[in-house]
Amino acid sequence: MRNDIQINLGQRIKDLRKIKGLSQEVFAEKIGIATKTLSSIETGNAFMTSQTLEKILEILDITPNELFTFPEHMTNDDMYSYILKKLEFVKNDKERLKIFYNFAKSLY
Repeated sequence: MRNDIQINLGQRIKDLRKIKGLSQEVFAEKIGIATKTLSSIETGNAFMTSQTLEKILEILDITPNELFTFPEHMTNDDMYSYILKKLEFVKNDKERLKIFYNFAKSLY
């Protein structure tokens, strides 16, 4: 039976995977599960093992807090603070900063 945490977490994993530019097939292979299993996780129809969770965090290069922070539950101030924190993190990483720059340019 699906519950809100499974649905929200599955969607969050899917969104973060897509941000990284990974297909379901490639991501599933990297974390060591079948594509069908990943699909079930992303749709909230299945939950993952702790080992799979660790691999997801590693491959997406995120913290557990980032994975379990659902943007739709954040205030504007929280989202703004999060973005500023990430910008500070990428300040010296030209490739990631370029991604932020291109994204910001595309907004206006």
